[in-house]
Amino acid sequence: MLLDPRGPRFAAAVTTVVLIIVLLTGSGWLALAQAAVFAITAAVPRRGPYGLLFRALVARRLSPPTELEPAAPVRFAQVVGLVFTLVAAAGYLGGADGVGLVAAALALAAAFLNSAFGLCLGCEAYLAFRRLSGRAIPARVPVDAS
Repeated sequence: MLLDPRGPRFAAAVTTVVLIIVLLTGSGWLALAQAAVFAITAAVPRRGPYGLLFRALVARRLSPPTELEPAAPVRFAQVVGLVFTLVAAAGYLGGADGVGLVAAALALAAAFLNSAFGLCLGCEAYLAFRRLSGRAIPARVPVDAS
């Protein structure tokens, strides 16, 4: 499965906003809601709520992508985000606000780097693991201009 790379970057921008709100309010429930978004997107990237929002509201207004990216690194990054937001939710909801704060802040840092600079830390970790294990690395695919 191949994805328009602008979709995950848009999703990272929305996630950045959500995680800022989590940090400002200390809401474990909002962190849990973000975890659910990560879980859905990890399971089926094209059905992720923020990806659906991107395709419905944003993608139509843009020119077609010049290249597509494989879904596997994005799925891995979503699983990493899921783990961090679950820890944040558990921390906030369990009364360990420091744990919630640190986990949410780390997730925010990763989401911000992806949205602002296109640097997906989870994707890079996935690719590093593939390199270290000697497995083939999925590549971006140019979109045929014809």
